Amino acid sequence: MRNLLDITDLTPQEINSLLSIAMDIIKSPEKYNTVCKGKKLATLFYEPSTRTRLSFSAAMMELGGNVLGFSDANASSVSKGETVADTVRVISCLADIIAMRHNKDGAPWVASQFASVPVINAGDGSHCHPTQTLADLLTVKRRKGGFDNLTVGFCGDLKYGRTVHSFTRALGRYKGIKFVFISPEELKIPNYLRQDIENKGFSYLETDSLDKHIASLDILYMTRIQKERFDDEEQYNRLKDSFILDVKKMNNGKSDMIVLHPLPRVNEIVQEVDFDPRACYFEQVLNGKYIRMALIYSLLQWRDGSNLQPVDYEVVEGGTCNNSKCISSTEQVKPLFKLMPSGKKSCFYCDELV
Repeated sequence: MRNLLDITDLTPQEINSLLSIAMDIIKSPEKYNTVCKGKKLATLFYEPSTRTRLSFSAAMMELGGNVLGFSDANASSVSKGETVADTVRVISCLADIIAMRHNKDGAPWVASQFASVPVINAGDGSHCHPTQTLADLLTVKRRKGGFDNLTVGFCGDLKYGRTVHSFTRALGRYKGIKFVFISPEELKIPNYLRQDIENKGFSYLETDSLDKHIASLDILYMTRIQKERFDDEEQYNRLKDSFILDVKKMNNGKSDMIVLHPLPRVNEIVQEVDFDPRACYFEQVLNGKYIRMALIYSLLQWRDGSNLQPVDYEVVEGGTCNNSKCISSTEQVKPLFKLMPSGKKSCFYCDELV
């Protein structure tokens, strides 16, 4: 059985296959409108969502399937103290595939250990968001034609920005990629991601200035400063307006630069930018539906678990994850860690280095 918990669960070849299927869906949607007839998708959303939850629902319905689930954990038995493990055991009896969003890092990894149907990570805390990355990749593919030799700038909340983490890991498989990470000091990329980039030998720069670097970018990936990820409201208020993309800044960008944003936005992109042909964030939403159609269809075909992506780590027991936002801090799960060839260990659920 195949799951999608992290974007690296998919081989580059599988990602190309998903992109090809999505492009075929765009071209000939009628070919796919009954391929999931009789199948049910369960959307288990412990956190608020508009685009991801509704696009999963729309995707399954356009494939001819049905949708059940909850959009508020307080309206489910979670409010009575039910664990992730027990919830997915129950849902596995009722649905053929699960899409889960959770506020704790690593919750879908726990779900995958107890579910008897495929689990899709629809965003876990500040950890990762692989299906948004697939939508991002499809958008880049349609706009740029490919992924090699691109300079990609990520701007805003790079510490808690799960879409940034997943998209960086995905792009790190292509040739000639250069990363520019633009953020306040307090919101720089997490150490595990920095180490991953360095281990793979990719060129990267960390800076606090969008103005100085926008002219060099092929892709500008804007992100929201996420109030819900801050324990300190004063710190949030101090950082929330760190970067605002306006028409003046856009005029300094390349004529073929594209602007991505996972949405929702607050004020980090002014509305006038929406009318610039380089603004792609609403295209990302539509592409998200197409790629989730391709993903649901494919995972149901891959139920035999063939062609699993090999990993470069050993899973070991013992130790404690110090990330208070990790699912292991709130549920009774077995402490598991990834032991890298370098000898470093990171939490199996949230990737925090230990």
